[in-house]
Amino acid sequence: MSTKPVVPDSFLGRSPESLTLAERLALAGQWIALEIYTPKRLPLRRIEAIGESQQACLRQLESRGLALARYELHLLHQPY
Repeated sequence: MSTKPVVPDSFLGRSPESLTLAERLALAGQWIALEIYTPKRLPLRRIEAIGESQQACLRQLESRGLALARYELHLLHQPY
């Protein structure tokens, strides 16, 4: 049985809550970066970076010129 390879860029801009069960299973163990909520700013919950490590996520944010201090990292777990 062959599985489709995970293409992290295809998940950028999507809400973690909108991921399907199959997508969550495929991304389990990956790190994602989401913009931090503050009372002055209500960001949309969108995946801005995804990688196998926290450092990989930070490098993606930095390469896009985004301020690292405005993002928090989350490890995606198995959905059940």
